[in-house]
Amino acid sequence: MKLISRGVITLVLILTSAPLIYGQDLSRYRTFSFGMSVDTVSKQADRQMAKAEVIHQRPALIEESTWYPPQPFGSSRPAEPVEKVLFSFYNGELYRMLVTYDSSAIKGMTDEDMIRAVSAKYGVASQPVATINFPTNPSYRATEKVIARWEDSQYSFNLFRSTTSNTFAIVLFDKQKDAQAGVSIAESVQMEKQEAPQREAARVQKENDALEAERQKNIKTLRP
Repeated sequence: MKLISRGVITLVLILTSAPLIYGQDLSRYRTFSFGMSVDTVSKQADRQMAKAEVIHQRPALIEESTWYPPQPFGSSRPAEPVEKVLFSFYNGELYRMLVTYDSSAIKGMTDEDMIRAVSAKYGVASQPVATINFPTNPSYRATEKVIARWEDSQYSFNLFRSTTSNTFAIVLFDKQKDAQAGVSIAESVQMEKQEAPQREAARVQKENDALEAERQKNIKTLRP
């Protein structure tokens, strides 16, 4: 009985610890972890990354940078299936990644093929009736239909097929920071709309002042 009891206890411990042993880490994609700074992401990308572009400055700083993984020279089929990764930063911290696959690397693959491939890395997927948005990226429609999702309490990975380029992509994000960034982006867009007339008036005045300065200079120096 003691031997059986020990065996049962051991089996229970193995089963309850299985999620910890085999659980997938959704806090990172490859070597890139959520919360990384712009400089750290650039170093991880081996500096083969475009300089971070400021998208919005108020009420929070939103920056984006694109990384194109290097491909072997002269390869007819890409050894690296990812075409590019767009990194988004909220107040200097990585909060969202948009991974776009090379069209030739996924040619002919079905939704089920992609779900199976990603699930091999990140575990069992759900298939919710949901959409994902792209508030700063005009390359995609405002929303795209989610094909499959991998998530935990903090992070969400969403597979979709782009309706504009007909290739698969995954958008990954820190749930809390993505929500905060979304609110900040909406507020920034609203502020920009409200301030647009004033900015336009200032631009026109600046051009007029510069033109008048040139006019006065030319009046003084012109010799008919």
